[in-house]
Amino acid sequence: MLYPVISESRSVIDLSGIWDFRLDDGNGFSERWYEKQLPDAEKMPVPASYNDLREDVNFRDHCGYAFYQKRFSFPKRLFEHQRIVLRCEAVTHFARVYLNGKEIGSHLGGFLPFEFEIGNDLQDENLLTIAVDNRIDYHTLPVGNLEDVWGSRGANKVQKKANYPNFDFFNYCGITRPVRLLVMPQSFISDITLIPEVELTGGGKGNAVLRYSIDTCCADDSAEPACRVEILDKEGNHAGASDGKTGEIHLENAVLWQPLKPYLYRVKVWFGSDVYELPYGIRTIEVRGTEFLINGKAFYFKGYGKHEDTFPHGRGENIPMYVKDFSLMKWQGANSFRCSHYPYSEEVMRLADEEGMVVIDETPAVGLNLAFGGGANFEGKKKGTFDPESGLQTGPHHREVIRDLIERDKNYACVVMWNIANEPDGCGEGAFEYFAPLFELAHDKDPQKRPVCMASAQMAGGPDTDVSARLSDVICLNRYYGWYEGGPNLEEPAGWLRRELKEWEKLGKPLMITEYGADTVAGLHDTAPVMFTEEYQLEYYRMNNRVLDEFSFVVGEHAWNFADFATGQGVNRVQGNKKGIFTRDRRPKLSAHYFKERWHKIPDYDYKKQANTKGDN
Repeated sequence: MLYPVISESRSVIDLSGIWDFRLDDGNGFSERWYEKQLPDAEKMPVPASYNDLREDVNFRDHCGYAFYQKRFSFPKRLFEHQRIVLRCEAVTHFARVYLNGKEIGSHLGGFLPFEFEIGNDLQDENLLTIAVDNRIDYHTLPVGNLEDVWGSRGANKVQKKANYPNFDFFNYCGITRPVRLLVMPQSFISDITLIPEVELTGGGKGNAVLRYSIDTCCADDSAEPACRVEILDKEGNHAGASDGKTGEIHLENAVLWQPLKPYLYRVKVWFGSDVYELPYGIRTIEVRGTEFLINGKAFYFKGYGKHEDTFPHGRGENIPMYVKDFSLMKWQGANSFRCSHYPYSEEVMRLADEEGMVVIDETPAVGLNLAFGGGANFEGKKKGTFDPESGLQTGPHHREVIRDLIERDKNYACVVMWNIANEPDGCGEGAFEYFAPLFELAHDKDPQKRPVCMASAQMAGGPDTDVSARLSDVICLNRYYGWYEGGPNLEEPAGWLRRELKEWEKLGKPLMITEYGADTVAGLHDTAPVMFTEEYQLEYYRMNNRVLDEFSFVVGEHAWNFADFATGQGVNRVQGNKKGIFTRDRRPKLSAHYFKERWHKIPDYDYKKQANTKGDN
């Protein structure tokens, strides 16, 4: 699915702005709100999560449908004989879409785009209604519990009236990314697949063969148009070309895309009258022994897990904050981040390509663990996560999400690894049978055959019990030695981490820490490193990093989290998760300055090969 662009043949009409809005009171569908102007409507911005935009806890924690509505005019006569598509970039979590009172389609999944062709349904004046269902359960990703395992237990257990997340972040919902109309020729380019083969020549260059495949759709009454592909360099100069929907383009001495040193070519495709241009970075990815190689050199991941979480947008697209976050990451010397715990906006992916930030791309498969609440709940009842009768029923949707994520992001140079799930029940009965086909699917669907992993929960144990040991190309561990395990004494947890890493080392695979952190209240200080103070977070990271530096097979460190973020209410959280290195409004804690010093000293390549890097900075 191609990202919407304006070209010689394509137009994009953005329907973002202020929409009419109303929470469903149980009568929305029976009274056919989608056929007429919403009764007693409020105003709501699109894109944005709706939860924090009214001063009402019942509004914030609403469970069920909400109705969005937009009236718009369309100059249909200007676009005669054109294909017209309605595209929603993300609606969380289930959408039913109506145009002029007619249901034109639905979509499950809150973090990836979907489209409907609507040319035959458009009028000069149109009423667009999108009904959004935020409910989560054993069929959805992320997973919702059937009872409240986070806070009070007084909810009606017969008829579920509230969402019970099995994950430790707030269930923001609504139309969180833009809604657009796309106009293009009836015979059009539907997808582009690019596969680089590079002979590295040094100096950030290589002789490349770019294999391509162009998917097209042809109007019923027209002959197959000609297809041409041209590569332009960064300055717009011709670099290579080929005719046909499949082929190869040879690029001598191609400039490679590198972490923090990006170079993007322009791939321009013609198919009859349709024209599409794609920015594209050429680079290589390889796992060799215990090393993770980018362009043939051993890369070291420095960065964080993040969240798309800002106030008052919630999980809504926030382009100014995207730019600010990338600025802060580069200020710290970070070179990478993980899309925890769902696919991020495509604007983020395009910006990462342009800024040279390495990305671990992740599905919304969080909460696949009925033994606890997705990483931070300690009250959950023991259940069989993959029990075919009483366990999760997420398999079909999980496969669909993997396919759609790879289809969307396969051409981004920044994406170096696919993360199948976060903290699943990796040692539970049936875990291997559940995950093995998903790993196979990801390998099969990715044209570039990137590594595939999953972020393993601490309770899944070591390599003898965690299925990640058998399935993951790169071992990714979420470990909280010194916080959930141990603490406030940090010496004993250091020994636990060291002993566990020695066990994983025997596999001969690269390993990175994809989460480690400690809740820290900004501005809370003490003369001793007391838990929840900024001093404790600092000492916690120093201890963990000293251990990580001892092992050559450790290829990266992703702190949890880049910034404080919102969660559901409960005794374990005080207005959200406070593990951020930055506050939610992006103010640095003490550890932010520590990582700035550390990461600027650590090279992006060959860190563990340098004898003088042992020890903490």
